[in-house]
Amino acid sequence: MTRRQILPILAITLSLAVIAGCKKKPAPQAATAPVATAPSPVAQLTATPSTITAGDQVVLSWKTTDANSVTIDGIGTVPSVGVKTVTPTETTTYHLTARGDGGSADATATVTVNPAQAAVAVPENNQTMTEEQMFKANVQDIFFDYDSYDVRTSDNSVLSKAAAFLAAHPDIKVLIGGYCDDRGSNEYNLTLGESRANAAKKILTQDGVAPNRLRVVSYGKERPFCTEETESCWQQNRRAGFSIDGSAGN
Repeated sequence: MTRRQILPILAITLSLAVIAGCKKKPAPQAATAPVATAPSPVAQLTATPSTITAGDQVVLSWKTTDANSVTIDGIGTVPSVGVKTVTPTETTTYHLTARGDGGSADATATVTVNPAQAAVAVPENNQTMTEEQMFKANVQDIFFDYDSYDVRTSDNSVLSKAAAFLAAHPDIKVLIGGYCDDRGSNEYNLTLGESRANAAKKILTQDGVAPNRLRVVSYGKERPFCTEETESCWQQNRRAGFSIDGSAGN
């Protein structure tokens, strides 16, 4: 081939190479980020004790995680973690619902309520219940929040019932024991226990019970009703307990 024929062919070949080199390679596709999923709520609910006699109290305790709202049927909206004293009159299943961004969770606790035993007919001059039995049926313990000696509003009626019974039985003298859970020092809990017992005594005297019929003693954390390291157990130990004061003079 002549030089005049070769030069146009070289020019065309060079142009095609340049055009091919200018084509952009396709951009790599960006990896799709995984969609964040909100954790599902978790719920726990316990009732202590789970079997009672009508008129007795039950401590409900619950704990939830990853929940925006928590409700208990018959009680309403409650904190994500909490404790509440209830007095069911019949066998009841408490139902807790925890709702959050990741869905909802349920927990239940059933309390079996046995009817109070009817008084058995006895000869006219005999009592149907002992004084101790009548006392326990009418003068019931009250419970306190953590690190507090303020009497709960719900327990005012419990103390009013106790005061009415004591007014009808003026010979009975009462020992009020102050109890605490096992957190904190012995010295601190002895002081807190005394404050709890005195808080109960103050309301009883306001309801008409003579102060000289009420004796206060603090047991601090030395006489626990329950020894498990759980909130429901600690709640049982935070109380003012009542008993007939057998050592009191007349």
